Amino acid sequence: MNWDQIEGQWKQFSGQVQAEWGRLTNDDVAVVEGNRDRLAGRIQERYGVEKDEAHRQINDWLAKH
Repeated sequence: MNWDQIEGQWKQFSGQVQAEWGRLTNDDVAVVEGNRDRLAGRIQERYGVEKDEAHRQINDWLAKH
């Protein structure tokens, strides 16, 4: 699956995103609105990881879906 599909179906995937990154709040997920960079930023904030690590986690999650 590619990010364009995730972005287009964000409401369906938002629950899966919260399941993967449990520290993200409903507000975090709403603000992301399918934007990959915003998701990476929220992961950075909530988990205290670097930008590259946040993007790696997103890539790993995408590979599973």
